[in-house]
Amino acid sequence: MPYANDRRSFLKKAALGSLLTIGLPEIITSAMAAQKTKKVTLKQDAIILFQGDSITDAGRKKDNMEFNNPSALGSGYAFLAASDLLLRQASKNLRIYNKGISGNKVYQMADRWETDALALKPDVLSIMIGVNDFWHTLTNNYTGTIQTYRDDYKKLLDRTKQQLPEVKLIIGEPFGVTGIKSVTEKWYPAFNEYRQVSREMADAYGAAFIPYQSIFDKALKAAPGVYWTYDGVHPSLAGARLMAEAWLETIKT
Repeated sequence: MPYANDRRSFLKKAALGSLLTIGLPEIITSAMAAQKTKKVTLKQDAIILFQGDSITDAGRKKDNMEFNNPSALGSGYAFLAASDLLLRQASKNLRIYNKGISGNKVYQMADRWETDALALKPDVLSIMIGVNDFWHTLTNNYTGTIQTYRDDYKKLLDRTKQQLPEVKLIIGEPFGVTGIKSVTEKWYPAFNEYRQVSREMADAYGAAFIPYQSIFDKALKAAPGVYWTYDGVHPSLAGARLMAEAWLETIKT
């Protein structure tokens, strides 16, 4: 009996591993294809900047200002995407920064934009912001509305395009995995509007758009929500890898 149970456990894990290995590339590509996501071409010596909140921050060392540095890139999707990109396109001499800060909403990111974004003169600017603009209305007494989020985001992108007219934008959709700790039925339908605004911004400013909500929703067919995120918002190691793979899909090879 112990042997039979062990064998069943092994087969179950093997089947899950096979599904993850085979299914996830299709999950990402199908979600991206449905959005007709644009591709970004990287020029020689390109500067790439990741911006956002804690999902992007991922525990990075904020006193480390170096590019392509593991501790400066954190331990999340930005680090994973950067490491792959640096390997795949070694001849391009890319410089990659992460300036995400935990807890940020759009207006807080805007307050540090001159130093943490514009001064770096990125050729590619990746932004993942919005979950706190909604979440903190439930938990932190934040009084901003969906219109606040839309207006703040638009002002930030207008300012960016005015100073960096040639910058290529990548916008990540804020997401939540329902039923995992922090993400409850109280999030809906209001949170869906924040997701929609991120799509609107991508369309309006010609950005590549990453439909993270669709990607995580599809990933639930391979493994439960707690496999991908420990609280419904912050990704696990597997979730971070999922995000990184989706981000890399926006880069033209």
